[in-house]
Amino acid sequence: MKTIGYVVSHKNNERRRALLPQDAGLIGHRERLTVERGYGEALGYSDEDYRRAGVFVADRGQVLASDVIVDVKLGDADFLPDLAPGKTLVGWAHIVQKTEFTDAAIAARHTVVAWENIMEKGRYLFYRNRELAGETAVLHAFSYYGRMPYDCRVAVIGNGMTARGALRILNGLGAKTDVFTRKLEPLFRERMGDYDVLVNCVRWDTCREDRLIYRSDLKRLRRGSMIIDVSCDPCLEIETSRPTTFDDPVYTVDGVLHYAVDNTPAMAYRSVSEQLSRCFSPYVDSLLIGRPLPALEPAFVIRGGIILDPECVAFRSRTELLEA
Repeated sequence: MKTIGYVVSHKNNERRRALLPQDAGLIGHRERLTVERGYGEALGYSDEDYRRAGVFVADRGQVLASDVIVDVKLGDADFLPDLAPGKTLVGWAHIVQKTEFTDAAIAARHTVVAWENIMEKGRYLFYRNRELAGETAVLHAFSYYGRMPYDCRVAVIGNGMTARGALRILNGLGAKTDVFTRKLEPLFRERMGDYDVLVNCVRWDTCREDRLIYRSDLKRLRRGSMIIDVSCDPCLEIETSRPTTFDDPVYTVDGVLHYAVDNTPAMAYRSVSEQLSRCFSPYVDSLLIGRPLPALEPAFVIRGGIILDPECVAFRSRTELLEA
């Protein structure tokens, strides 16, 4: 039977956690679990709370010796150089976008279980996290914009869970909002200059060679406009977008303010942690015994250093051809 270690993410302002003491009872073999010392402090839980729940507490080095390692922002993990080969890594991986992480995982023959691929009865397991991405991005970005949403005309691109969250906040604060679905992308490109704020919530096809917004489009936008890039896909749908952090969330290109924090749900770290812990804990035993539940199978995007995710395979193949 395997062991599982939960590490504290070193991502900027990342306080989401994947296990809370009250949910340890959902795991049958919790004696095989170890959390990093101070794991729950950001949420008000002490190490003793975890011990009372039957979970071991240890220093980071001991946690990284576990067979399976859970890191909420796995794609930004800084501990891969410290790992022995052949680990199983669990969390939000985003292996298409996080190329350095993907290369390191392949080289060390790791297995990667990507949370973003877990569906339960047709619905994304952590759907509230996606909604919160839209909600928190809008709230945070407007705090740097200098205008209230009810004074703005806003275009939301996308119609998934992230867009739904963005709309909840925008509509609640009185913004004049239009939604552009995937089929309406040509219409958006025609009318993007009509808006003060553009909110990108699309899940971009990484094999596409075109863009949603080119740098040359920025001169078409209204003076003092803002792009809120919730999707945060560098070098893909928005040419001028690059991931930012909570400490330095905005930058300006050609007079257009850009907001692109790539872990915005961390603002609502208590809400997200409660969902993560409650929803993922029932899957932990299957990882411990090495027999993943069916819902986890699509989440194995890399196995033993071999990429299984078709989107990642296609993207890397196209990138290699372009570089050749």
